[in-house]
Amino acid sequence: MSLKSEGPLAIVLAAGVGRRLGPSHSGPKMLLDMGGRTLLRRRLDALAAAGVRDVSITVGHEAQAIRAAVADYGYADRVSFVENPRYGEGSLLSLQAQAEALRAGRDVLVMDGDVLHDRRMIDRLLETAVEAVLLVDPELEPGDEPVKVCFRGDVIVDFRKVPEHAHDRHGESVGFFRFAPAAARDLADRLDELAALKPKLEYEEAIRDLILRDPTRFIARDVGDLPWTEIDFEEDVAKARRDILPALESV
Repeated sequence: MSLKSEGPLAIVLAAGVGRRLGPSHSGPKMLLDMGGRTLLRRRLDALAAAGVRDVSITVGHEAQAIRAAVADYGYADRVSFVENPRYGEGSLLSLQAQAEALRAGRDVLVMDGDVLHDRRMIDRLLETAVEAVLLVDPELEPGDEPVKVCFRGDVIVDFRKVPEHAHDRHGESVGFFRFAPAAARDLADRLDELAALKPKLEYEEAIRDLILRDPTRFIARDVGDLPWTEIDFEEDVAKARRDILPALESV
């Protein structure tokens, strides 16, 4: 891995197959076209605009297509790649593959790849100087699919699709985080521990464990005023193109 500067490093998770998009889609989700630019191009452009010069992408399914796209976009000098050969087993291994980056002694952004979002979300991650930041939308999609950020007062007390701890309100995690160096190292350690025990977990379980261990390290930034959507299913693609893209283009 080539890490070129001492500013924040962005880790983008883009190794999955995207089976839930159905037979109408093939290839990595980050190469979905959104208004003439792929999700990948939009993410790299947004990070560059926010001053984040180094990006490390976890790849797996059709990794060469991601690599070729990055080169075509002119970002080859800013982007490194980490292979996760076990990408079909869950996202925990895709983030654990980035242990070197998490232990590099830098602020680290951790970002799901399958999100269409307003670029100001990255600013919200960067402008808050604490140990760990996550983005939350108070408007929660129904069902068990969204990862919930659960609060008692202003303290995060759970972080899971199906929470276990009592809380008085919750919102939806965007899947975007920032960790200061010590918190990033602790995350890498917990990922290693879980990978040895339960490798098919999702990476959010490692973050949840850190939250439950010491919730005072984490704050949540509200992004309910900004357009975004996660893309898991065919209907999410339609929503992104119908509702989110026009809002992004008006900013």
